[in-house]
Amino acid sequence: MNATESKPNFRFIREADSRTPTSDTSLGFDEVGALHSKVTRLFQERVRLAQEHFRERTEKAFNKTIGELASKPRWPWELWTDCSKYAVDLWQRTILFWDAMRQRGNAFVEHERAGKPPRLHFKHEVVLDARKFERPVNYALLRIIPPEGVTVDPKRRPYVIIDPRAGHGPGIGGFKDDSQVGVALHDGHPVYFVIFFPEPVPGQTLLDVTAAEEVFVRKVRELHPHSPKPVIVGNCQGGWAAMMLAASYPDDTGPIVINGAPMSYWAGAWREGEGDNPMRYAAGLLGGTWLASLAADLGHGIFDGAWLVQNFEYLNPANTFWNKYYHLFENVDTETPRFVEFERWWGGFYLMNRQEIEWITRNLFVGNKLWSGGVSGIGGHSFDLRQIKSPIILFASMGDNITPPQQAFNWVADVYGSTDEIKARGQVIVGLLHQNAGHLGIFVSGKVAKKEYTEIVSVLKSVEALQPGLYGMEIIEKPQANGRMTYDVQFVEVRLEEIVGRLNRFQRVDEKPFKAVEKVSEFNQMAYELFARPLVQRMSNEVGAKLGRALHPLRMQRWAISDLNPWMAWLGPFAESVRSHRQVLGPESPSRQTERFLSECVSSALDFYREIRDAISEALFYEIYGPMFGACLARDKGLRPRETAADQRKLPFVKKALASIKEGGYAEAVARVFALLLEHGKPLPLSELELGWAFEEKYARLLPRISRERERRVRGEQEIIVRYEPKRALQTLPHLLRRSTDRERLLTLMEAVFAEAKLGNIKPTPQQVSTFERIRGVLKTKPETNRPRGEVQHGRRNAPWQTNGGKRYGITH
Repeated sequence: MNATESKPNFRFIREADSRTPTSDTSLGFDEVGALHSKVTRLFQERVRLAQEHFRERTEKAFNKTIGELASKPRWPWELWTDCSKYAVDLWQRTILFWDAMRQRGNAFVEHERAGKPPRLHFKHEVVLDARKFERPVNYALLRIIPPEGVTVDPKRRPYVIIDPRAGHGPGIGGFKDDSQVGVALHDGHPVYFVIFFPEPVPGQTLLDVTAAEEVFVRKVRELHPHSPKPVIVGNCQGGWAAMMLAASYPDDTGPIVINGAPMSYWAGAWREGEGDNPMRYAAGLLGGTWLASLAADLGHGIFDGAWLVQNFEYLNPANTFWNKYYHLFENVDTETPRFVEFERWWGGFYLMNRQEIEWITRNLFVGNKLWSGGVSGIGGHSFDLRQIKSPIILFASMGDNITPPQQAFNWVADVYGSTDEIKARGQVIVGLLHQNAGHLGIFVSGKVAKKEYTEIVSVLKSVEALQPGLYGMEIIEKPQANGRMTYDVQFVEVRLEEIVGRLNRFQRVDEKPFKAVEKVSEFNQMAYELFARPLVQRMSNEVGAKLGRALHPLRMQRWAISDLNPWMAWLGPFAESVRSHRQVLGPESPSRQTERFLSECVSSALDFYREIRDAISEALFYEIYGPMFGACLARDKGLRPRETAADQRKLPFVKKALASIKEGGYAEAVARVFALLLEHGKPLPLSELELGWAFEEKYARLLPRISRERERRVRGEQEIIVRYEPKRALQTLPHLLRRSTDRERLLTLMEAVFAEAKLGNIKPTPQQVSTFERIRGVLKTKPETNRPRGEVQHGRRNAPWQTNGGKRYGITH
């Protein structure tokens, strides 16, 4: 049966930017006139596309409705009867709809009275409460209690999941059984969850939070001393929190999985005729960070997370004001429980203090400083993401307008600059891309959990066996005869230089005006702090802050339609009466079909408004900030991706690796041999990576005894040597093996690899056989008597040296 391949990998770039750019797509912002011309043209094109989208949707809906009605003609009296039944059905659904809204309001009130506990689907217990730390923060570490019938192995790698603090309360990573928590539990892993409480501790900072999370991770390691280092999973803003944690304490964290995490905030796509990612323009159009400071000052030092949620809802007015409510109205007999449960989490608004929201907006949202090293971390040192030693998996979606793929992936180019630097640092970065999931869908979709998260959990051990480098993770769907779907995973190694070119078709020219936004924001922030803040702080007080939060539109629309409102007292009993006398009209009814057509017209009109609004916002942004960016750019060193030498050999890490070509010991020799035998550019199936683990356990005595982090760095350095100097790499191999016992040990290891290949029906390529014979001949050469400096001595084996199994053994690709 033919396998159908999903698209979650770096190859999406070819599809997303497959159109041939027009002759002036490389036009920069050097001339204001050229900028104005391009902005005008793009705005006109976007308006045209918005009109086409509206017309196509309404025509499609109209033709579908007419076709359905024409497929089964009715007599006039049948239509009259249908209209009469529809009137009853419409009236009853209206009552039940408002009763569902009342239930939502009651759930909101109950949640508030209960102190807004985390919306986790699973039972849990508190392990550490950071409110009791020396530097207290409103965070806690929970242990997830496995549900009945699920058994976890305490020796398996634990998971630590960090939820986003983006306005809502914690719980999205364990919102239901088909979730990140559920997938890890069902695979037998211990799971821990980092939550936060509704009220911040006075004076806490984001750096205090990072320090508390490091204590959490160390506690998990203490609880599982015989397990590998824990996986750190970061969702959305929890993603950059996980990266800050891993950069600050690289020796304590295992693999990092960041999902829909905005790491490069200025990035996006400025495509011909398309306007994507309108959220990134908001700060510029609102004048920068000062509004967040104003909101915190009006809140008596507290920033209300409901404003962040409102910004999210603002992005999609069709869903916010119509689609989700019509979906409930249309299916009110069955949809109410799901709607109320989701809204229970969606309406749980949490708070931050002024220091936290200002740090986030200045350093991340507007400043975009995390990847550039412009943010001071623990101990006053800047966060350096290159210090992260564990593999990193990046999961994003093409359908995400909050964290588009550019924001999720561009930081890799900004931090590392080249593929060789990734390898030289021994880093493994894997990209996984969904084609259409929205921002929330990345976290709450059951389909995403069953497919992407299940496969991420299953491959983490194998990801650590990959050669250092950049990979796309592909999930291949295989339909079975019984209708079920199974999945195969493979990794495709890619070059960062190629990815950057495809991902950013305009060479990131569209990011340049954001530097001007940063400068304007700094000026406005200073003006606000000098002239307005003293007055606002004198006017604000705790009573007014609480009243302002209670009257926020997102809260008010909930408690106002609840049993708190005496005018709603009749609704509950009346709805029960309606349910007992419910007269359901089926979806095939002509009136119901007409209703769906009218709903689609309303939805498409709101989408048309959104497209026009976004087009205006984008054009206005570039008209304002485009002419400003020149002077700002001249003073900025970190705006553009780091320049790489035309001759890659001149890069410092390449020169350093080549200079050490005769240095090292048995570990370097093993890594070099497999680099010589390795074939690049072909997919590496997960099954062959797993084969490597079995081989490693069987022949552990023949493998070098070094830590996993050191092993990845050695493999990366040796691959660079082989890439640039393959002949010298082979000729100088004896310098790494001073002792005859080491040469014999390596030859025995190679023989074992080829023997296992034959047992597994894996045939080496002729080139690999030839390379093997040349290696055998070179190893019989007596090395020079002078001991090379820097030779590595063998120590106790802390972690198995991964040989990457199957193809990565140099057997076959």
